[in-house]
Amino acid sequence: MSWQTYVEEHLMCEIDGQHLTAAAIVGHDGSVWAQSSSFPQFKPEEITNIMNDFAEPGSLAPTGLYLGSTKYMVIQGEPGAVIRGKKGSGGITIKKTNQALIFGIYDEPMTPGQCNMVVERLGDYLIDQGL
Repeated sequence: MSWQTYVEEHLMCEIDGQHLTAAAIVGHDGSVWAQSSSFPQFKPEEITNIMNDFAEPGSLAPTGLYLGSTKYMVIQGEPGAVIRGKKGSGGITIKKTNQALIFGIYDEPMTPGQCNMVVERLGDYLIDQGL
């Protein structure tokens, strides 16, 4: 299965009638493996900062999480495994696997819990596959 198929069929799938706004699978080095057409163009340092927060949980909290020049307030996640951010009525979930970062971006009426479930389920599956 191609990485693009994972994005389209697993991340951008329908959940209770809702869809993520954007999604991507990005290597730890910032290389894009696959992304939805709506995923923001990000800067390399934004991925570096996210990777640093996985290594040192809480490092993004004072400044916020930036992706594609959009600032998210960092909210409770799972240190070293999941980073969650909030912006207005939407937000972002990032799950770290052995080799990649799984991104899900949502807006109302999708809930944070629905976004977390989609992103973390795929992330756990990939971890189980050694990826």
